Amino acid sequence: MRIGELAERAGISAKAIRYYEQVGILAPPARTTSGYRAYDEAVLGRLGFVRAAQALGLTLGEIRQIIAFRDDGAAPCAHVTALLQRRADELERRIAELRQLQGEINWLAERAAMLDPEQCPPERVCHVIA
Repeated sequence: MRIGELAERAGISAKAIRYYEQVGILAPPARTTSGYRAYDEAVLGRLGFVRAAQALGLTLGEIRQIIAFRDDGAAPCAHVTALLQRRADELERRIAELRQLQGEINWLAERAAMLDPEQCPPERVCHVIA
């Protein structure tokens, strides 16, 4: 199939497919006699994996590493498990940061309800956020 059909079936742009080839996530496809890219059905599976991995927050570099394991004939499961655990740990840290920020914003909102806008000096822009 040509790149346009692949893009449509995979739900991504042709530009993304070309980029994935450029960075090594997809192998360069065969070419037709007229020079068009010719993909086989197996590429759809790889693109599905890429989309699923990105949805989990994995980077293209990490995805490329996972694919390299598979292309070398090794199951990437242990590597994937380590990446996912690291991602889960990062999310825990980020959630804690967001909860702290939420508390600060709630405090500011409560404080703002008690402030008089007439008392806000112009040089401070807004005395709610001081």
